[in-house]
Amino acid sequence: MTLRHDWTKPEVEALFALPLNELLFRAATVHRTHFDPSEVQISQLCSIKTGGCPEDCNYCSQSSKFETPVKATKLMEVEKVLADARAAKAAGASRFCMGAAWRNPKDRDMEKVTTMIREVKAMGLETCATLGMLTPAQALELAHAGLDYYNHNLDTSEEFYGEIITTRTYQDRLDTLASVRDAGMKTCCGGIMGMGESVADRASMLVTLANLPAHPESVPINLLIPADGTPLAGNPRIDGIEFVRTIAVARILMPHSFVRLSAGREGMSAELQAMCFFAGANSIFVGEKLLTAANPDVDSDKALFAKLGLKPMSIAGTESAQAA
Repeated sequence: MTLRHDWTKPEVEALFALPLNELLFRAATVHRTHFDPSEVQISQLCSIKTGGCPEDCNYCSQSSKFETPVKATKLMEVEKVLADARAAKAAGASRFCMGAAWRNPKDRDMEKVTTMIREVKAMGLETCATLGMLTPAQALELAHAGLDYYNHNLDTSEEFYGEIITTRTYQDRLDTLASVRDAGMKTCCGGIMGMGESVADRASMLVTLANLPAHPESVPINLLIPADGTPLAGNPRIDGIEFVRTIAVARILMPHSFVRLSAGREGMSAELQAMCFFAGANSIFVGEKLLTAANPDVDSDKALFAKLGLKPMSIAGTESAQAA
């Protein structure tokens, strides 16, 4: 399959409108062409600095703009992060992701963060970080430390973006992604479903991702977890089939990318998760917490994998899958 970077919004809206069985067939066919459908890439997320973020993302319990139960903490000590990484590897994770609630990292924090990256990398794990906006120089510093992936989500469409965030622009996000690519790192970039966006907004966000100079190597599709104290606390949960459609369309548009069934799994049935895997999702987070949100525990995920006949993908598998 030829990778496309010229998708149009009407084309993608037409995919969303397909009968579900036809959409799932197309997505599953693409998935099987590029990946072993029985393998799922496993990541674990560690909040290395929680709360106190100056941004006003309406979904986020870590924003200092809202009264939420989350309290600000200092940057974790390196040894504590490394202990969490060892436990993640022992539990089957092949990628360890480090997240900090910053608008952008300060120069004084970079040395500690790059030390974390080097030491986690030395354990044989893939490394990922999400630290907010980056300058080109900061991106190069992270790359030199051995960072494999940098996460910086678009969250939603450019058209709907202003309804969710006002403290940084859509172009700010695109600029950070460009700095990450230019530094030679892989991008991890997706969005959040259920914030009040329309199907057209979901299509527009996926068009933006698919038409980047290089498809994000990892595309997390999150289901909003309404957080107490945030403006989106009362948002109703979106229909599960609509969520599955988003997974399927992402798979079709970005055939070589890992499509991550990300936040929101804790509230999903085994049947809904199975549909997402069939639709092309082949990456998840494990561990009981995603930054500040609940996630299925390890035993639940092991039971789900056994029921569905799925197995964790090795680091060698992730590298060979994306090199193909």
